[in-house]
Amino acid sequence: DIQGPRVVNFGYILKYDSFPLADILNNVLDVVKNSMGTPAEIEFAVDLTDNEKHKPSFYILQLKPLIRDVSEYSFNTGEIERSKLVLYTEKGMGNGMIENISDLIYCDPDKIDKSKTMEMAKEVDELNNIMKAEKRKYILIGPGRWGTRDRWLGIPVVWTQISNAGVIVEADVKDFQVDASLGSHFFHNITSMNIGYFTVPYSSNSDFIDWEWLKSQKPKQKKDFFVHLSFNEPLKVLMDGKKGTSVIFKV
Repeated sequence: DIQGPRVVNFGYILKYDSFPLADILNNVLDVVKNSMGTPAEIEFAVDLTDNEKHKPSFYILQLKPLIRDVSEYSFNTGEIERSKLVLYTEKGMGNGMIENISDLIYCDPDKIDKSKTMEMAKEVDELNNIMKAEKRKYILIGPGRWGTRDRWLGIPVVWTQISNAGVIVEADVKDFQVDASLGSHFFHNITSMNIGYFTVPYSSNSDFIDWEWLKSQKPKQKKDFFVHLSFNEPLKVLMDGKKGTSVIFKV
């Protein structure tokens, strides 16, 4: 027996064409691109074991459109009065301007309880379902990491529970401070749909959320942990993808 680790690769398939994997992938990607009008990312599996037809089987497991605004957008933060902002951060993901969101859902910083993040996730799910039914995008602000598997580091939602959010914010508060995830849990969804993903550190001298302004607004709906605000005018969001600076204006 030969000692040492075993390395599995697909070299013999591609080199000797024992199974036309490259041709299949090219054809599938072309069909998907023509059907969806945009390039797509696919996940696939191949069963090389013999079946009744003595042929391998190819399966598409998942496909996602690669949609992204690649145009550069920038703005001069020095020309913006901080008093007119509900949020400012230099740790943002996203690029461009959003001017069609009139709803904001935030976790009341006075109600945050690390031991009840599962209950908090359930509330977000309920609010997200309402927003989906009404076909309304919203800005979502919550503590710690969104989508973490560790319930003590943030709210352990899955993507479908916050899928209608157009901007997602990870906000540190006094008793809930963790390292930023930078959207790693939902990276594909965020980048492909150009969803704003902002982090606001608690100890920052520049980044902030105007909690007092949020608390002064009349809520459309108030739950145990989350508050839903709905405005007559949209909240303008600016995202400088190159600098990582993002702001949300008050209405």
